Amino acid sequence: MYFVPDGTKRAGFYECKCCNWRFLSELTGPRIVCPYCGEEPDMEIGPDDEMPEAREDAVLLEVIEGTEEIEQMDALLSLAITGGDPDSWI
Repeated sequence: MYFVPDGTKRAGFYECKCCNWRFLSELTGPRIVCPYCGEEPDMEIGPDDEMPEAREDAVLLEVIEGTEEIEQMDALLSLAITGGDPDSWI
């Protein structure tokens, strides 16, 4: 699958408020760091550097359960990215 590994039984459907990207994740928390526009902070800082801040801009829209439902949502979301043939999916 494109967003989550095969056989995933529970996934979160997220939308980033910063870049408006929608994606699936194995995480199901209410907010996570966007994998496309967000960056995990580098905790190796020097004495003059400011403490980095992790911005959790991706908001959970829905928790999807069931392998078949996740596969369908993953295929649908990947069509938007890859530009595949939607008729073959339907």
